[in-house]
Amino acid sequence: MSTNQRSIHWADFAAEKIIREKGDKDSYVVASGITPSGVVHFGNFREVITVDFVARALRKRGKDVRFIFSWDDYDTFRKVPANMPKQEELAKFLFQPIVDTPDPTDQFESYASLHEHNFEKQLTKVGVSVEPIYQAKKYRAGEYKSGIKKALLKSNDIKNILNEHRKENLEDAWLPISVYCENCNTDNKVKDLKLTDDQLAYHCAACDNNGSLDLTTTERVKLPWRMDWPMRWAFEKVDFEPGGKDHSSQGGSFTTAKEIVKIFDWTAPVYLQYDFVSIKGAGGKMSSSSGDLITVNDILKVYEPEMVRWIFASYKSNVDFSVSFDLDVIKIYEDFDRQERLAYGVEEGNEKKVAMAKRVFELSSLEDVTEVKGHMPIQPSFRHLCNILQIHNGEIRNARDTYQDQIKNNRDERRFSQRAACALHWLQNYAPEAFKFSLNESTPSLELVEKQKAYLKKLYHIVDSEFENFTTDKILHSRLYEVINELEMKPNDIFPILYNILISKEKGPKMAGFMRTIGRDKVLNLLQPFN
Repeated sequence: MSTNQRSIHWADFAAEKIIREKGDKDSYVVASGITPSGVVHFGNFREVITVDFVARALRKRGKDVRFIFSWDDYDTFRKVPANMPKQEELAKFLFQPIVDTPDPTDQFESYASLHEHNFEKQLTKVGVSVEPIYQAKKYRAGEYKSGIKKALLKSNDIKNILNEHRKENLEDAWLPISVYCENCNTDNKVKDLKLTDDQLAYHCAACDNNGSLDLTTTERVKLPWRMDWPMRWAFEKVDFEPGGKDHSSQGGSFTTAKEIVKIFDWTAPVYLQYDFVSIKGAGGKMSSSSGDLITVNDILKVYEPEMVRWIFASYKSNVDFSVSFDLDVIKIYEDFDRQERLAYGVEEGNEKKVAMAKRVFELSSLEDVTEVKGHMPIQPSFRHLCNILQIHNGEIRNARDTYQDQIKNNRDERRFSQRAACALHWLQNYAPEAFKFSLNESTPSLELVEKQKAYLKKLYHIVDSEFENFTTDKILHSRLYEVINELEMKPNDIFPILYNILISKEKGPKMAGFMRTIGRDKVLNLLQPFN
């Protein structure tokens, strides 16, 4: 980024803060992570896209960035999500490592791999590239042994930090580790931990096993979350990682982690709190364990990939918002198209709005770009596209003919295909009934008064002889009203009749534009009985 280019987006301010607080280095490490306890939902995506925006902002400043994504698959499998098959089979693995739980779909080597693979694939679709780190492999390879040993040596220091934010102090014998029993592979009832040099004795009440582990060789010891998080900051030399409100509250995991990390000879990364995302109408915070959730794939069925990025880039990270599946979808597409026109200079706006539009669209691109350039892609109006698709009975290939002259290149082709697929999915799954219609193939039988018959006969001849002159909706709209006034009628005397003739409904899309979209031949065919 040139020195005279002013930062306006929160991701750029975050990048500047990282450089300022962590030193002006050639490269930085930014981090995110999720426990694959169930289907990774859209709410989890906010953390990942937040890091992606900041990574891009750092790269725009000429920095190398390592974006690590930790899969906490050595965590305990605590609850069987309601949307998983083979519930009883999965329940047998409760309190064992998630990585040791079998995939109930029989597609992957483990339950963890199933969710990891699916989410990584979804990230690719929205232009997010990460370096995945699978924590079970790291723990089992012994890479964190020195961190575990350091935590044990500083047990009292860690205990004092945690006690500052607890109502009841931890027991004197407490140790900052958790153990998976050698006999039953669970950790929820492992107690009576006693450390002598490198030997750790324990008792598992779940299976009544008395065990002993050699810390220099065992794979069965890990650090609980509040110690694990700062240990990995130090191990990976993390410079930036955001967190949700649940981690950010006073006394929360970040409060303690930024103190505990000093024990591992590192400092806390630059931190950014992000707020939660909900789905309009779904209510509340999404949860993997509940099973009732929306994924990135679900969002991509309604919004184009760039739009998914754009929605997040348009909000400050600490602002909560909802993603809509209702009629608001139309307005969101209109807002996206308007800002895209500003970004490409097709539409004029004040300097600040244009600058923000350009920056947001840089961050919205599936590729990591430093400026918006080239020709603006085709912008089929979402509302109009819905009408076109319904006129063509949902056949995208036939609907494409309407936009043939506007599709100039592969980018336009992709935009049309994705937007048409999204519009069709929205129509079939979320559009209100009042918005839907099906064009009649034959004229329905209607009871009409003489003035209505006269209007329809006159309209038939107008469409037959003048249709090519109706180059805008406004021209046809005026012609429709001329006949209404000529016959001394009111709009309500004829428009419900016209809608019934066309789509067997009392209301529908604006008549003039609708007739032009349907086309001369189809309108004439339905008006023929009144000629």
